Formats: sequence, C-alpha cells, structure tokens
Amino acid sequence: MAASLADDPFYLAITADFARDAQGRRAVLSQYLDYSLREAQRGGQCTLLQDERLGAALWTLPRAADAEAADAQAKVDHLQTVLGPRGMDNYRQIIAFMGQRASGVGLEGAWYLSILGIAPASQGLGLGAQLLAPTLAAADQASVACYLETFSGRNEKFYARAGFQALASHLETATGALYTIMVRHALAMPAA
Repeated sequence: MAASLADDPFYLAITADFARDAQGRRAVLSQYLDYSLREAQRGGQCTLLQDERLGAALWTLPRAADAEAADAQAKVDHLQTVLGPRGMDNYRQIIAFMGQRASGVGLEGAWYLSILGIAPASQGLGLGAQLLAPTLAAADQASVACYLETFSGRNEKFYARAGFQALASHLETATGALYTIMVRHALAMPAA
C-alpha cells in the first residue's frame, strides 16, 4: 500500500523529513500504514484482497468518545517515534484542520473510510470497488452513512463512482492541496 499512497499530499507532508531519502520515506510510510491496519482491525473494518499485497480498505466505525480519544493519543505517541519533527508537526496541523472541518457537518455516527490503497500496477482493474463493496453493503444494511477525506481530485472521481458526493472542500496549508470531505448516504434496502 505504501507505493499506492506515496504521492498523496497527506503522506508526502507527514514524511517530509525523509523527502531526500526514498528508502527511509517508504519505511516510515509502511510503518504508518501498518499501524493504521492494526487500528482498523481493532476498532473498525479491514478489507483485504486475496493477495494482501495488492490493496486494502481501512475503516473506522463509531465508538465511545473516550475510546476514540485514547486511540488517537496512542497513535500520536506511536507516530512521534516514527515521523520526524517536521512530519509530526504537519500531522498535527493536518489532523486539527481536518477535525475542525469534519465536525459539525452532519457526520456523527457515519462510518469513516480512513485509507484505501491499491498497488499502482493493479489500479484501474476494479479492485478499489471490490474492496469498498462489503463495507458499503453493510452500511446500507445498517442504514448508516459513510464518509472519507481526500486530497486528490483523481480520488474524488473514483469515489463519486462509488456513490460518494463532495460535501465540502478547503485548501489545507501543510499539504498545499485541496482537502475534500465526501459522504455516501445509505441506499434504501428493498423490502423483504
């Protein structure tokens, strides 16, 4: 997954201390993604392809505020040992920016797509839609909305095909990119 996200503005910003060290940057990004994978397995939904090296979808599901705060602090504590000082500052700035924009826009109780990554050589083959399908179907069954945040117009087009709509966009300064919140409302399930 690290290769699939290497050019994403968020991941470029949090690995800024390794901008001149491609191997070090890849290692840091891999550690970030490994932590995120374990985080999704503990408190959300993790969907992997049969060949796990090709991609994954990592979701966070709603939970008690104290559990969410404890997990967020544990992640910050871990990242302080992985990211360099600039990367950690960027991470804090971006997360604060995203949190301010995402709160109060009607996403309470929604399922959050944290990360979707497909190996670059396997993109465009429908694997992303395949990874999203089980959790989107479960969200429809539960009548729950889903949302995500992206820094890429290319990603917006992909997610729009999966039923997500842009809710709001803002210029984020640490990445220098347009940050967009997208939401997908639960589809009505046919009566049995």
